Amino acid sequence: MLKGKVIGNIVSTNKFDSLRGFKFLEINLMEGDAKTDRYIIAVDRTISAGIGEEVLIVTGSSARAAVGDMNAPIDAVVVGIIDKNQ
Repeated sequence: MLKGKVIGNIVSTNKFDSLRGFKFLEINLMEGDAKTDRYIIAVDRTISAGIGEEVLIVTGSSARAAVGDMNAPIDAVVVGIIDKNQ
């Protein structure tokens, strides 16, 4: 799993049919509490993360399993929003 902070939305009107209805987010990856210089685009299927929120991300086959389609052209999926009140 990866940790990151949502920094923007990606709008794509033309895409594979299997990606219709998914929200795309630009995420700045983090190590601990520090931002890195690495970024990733991830699908947000049901979590509804917003800009400024810290999220958990899975990649690879785990990402495809998370959306329920092992043939989907997806490499990263947001699977949770990190609570700050811990």
